[in-house]
Amino acid sequence: MTRYLLVVPPFVGHINPLSAVAAELVERGHQVAWAGDPDMLARLLPEGSTVFPVWCPVPERPADVRGFAAWKFLWEHTLIPLAQAMLPGVLAAIEQWEPGALVVDQQALAGVLAAHRTGLPWATSATTSSEIADPLAAMPAVSRWVTGLLTELRLRFGDPMADHDLRFSPHLVLAFTTEALAGQAAVSAPVRFVGPSRRAATPVDFPWDRLDHRPLVFVSVGTLNADSGAGFLAGCVTALRERPDLQAVVVDPGGTLDAVPDHVLVRREVPQTDVLDRAAVVVCHAGHNTVCEALDRAVPLVVAPIRDDQPVIADQVVRAGAGVRLRFAHARAAQIGSAIDNVLSDDSYRTAAKRIQESFARAGGARAAAVSLEALG
Repeated sequence: MTRYLLVVPPFVGHINPLSAVAAELVERGHQVAWAGDPDMLARLLPEGSTVFPVWCPVPERPADVRGFAAWKFLWEHTLIPLAQAMLPGVLAAIEQWEPGALVVDQQALAGVLAAHRTGLPWATSATTSSEIADPLAAMPAVSRWVTGLLTELRLRFGDPMADHDLRFSPHLVLAFTTEALAGQAAVSAPVRFVGPSRRAATPVDFPWDRLDHRPLVFVSVGTLNADSGAGFLAGCVTALRERPDLQAVVVDPGGTLDAVPDHVLVRREVPQTDVLDRAAVVVCHAGHNTVCEALDRAVPLVVAPIRDDQPVIADQVVRAGAGVRLRFAHARAAQIGSAIDNVLSDDSYRTAAKRIQESFARAGGARAAAVSLEALG
């Protein structure tokens, strides 16, 4: 039996994939505790989970910040300050829990710094494959800038003698995708592709009786893009209004949509994985979890990335042949409708999605991740 401490940032998409891994570890006789934002973890984890509260301050990012400006804001104003703020709480959790190994989300760098200080083995949880694909390879100046930030962080709070990238454990990197989607890893780290970690749908009231036999289009731009996504969602509704032979579920967390047709069901929150089980096509912002959850069901996509890792994930979808890409800021109803028609009418997209689904099944998911962690601990 090994005690594991899972160190996570206050981001839903970085916690959900690990929750199934944690359940698998417990099922296999191990003990698991979490270090992170207590309110968010209480909302996302099963009742009775062991949680060590950690201060996780995150500034609000302007909705209109995109491209390199968004990347710069993420590193300078979120990830680096978050690492410094979380470190005391993570060290306290280690002292109390006495784990045999750490599992550290790629954006919870305090976990790596704590591993340096305590000498504990640690695995990286890469809930998105964008870093593994090394998106900065074509931008050496930006890559050097990020490396400089990480080096300064390590010299101040971690092991000055370490020579590895803080984003990648030299022991184990769990990648919640497969090479069929992400391509081969472009980093020098021991990457284990385990595929997506299936999770139960969030219990949410949903009018299932409103759905019928028509092909279902699922539309979501994520909960963090409520403001910036309003225009895109409106364009989706306009496109779907002209397609009564389809049915749609549109996630509108900001409540921006009104006067929608009867065959378009708009909800602030949905049991996403259950809805995806019935979907014929997904229109989304290319968030890694949504993309993988769709492809895990062999559902092709229309992707309109907004910022951060989303352009990288969108390129992976297109390169794999499992969907088409739109320009988020410029897509209008005509382009959105044409993309939906294209994906639904061309069987090659579903064939590619099916190929990726099969690769996910072979990868092993949460069980494969737990087995790899057992070798670490």
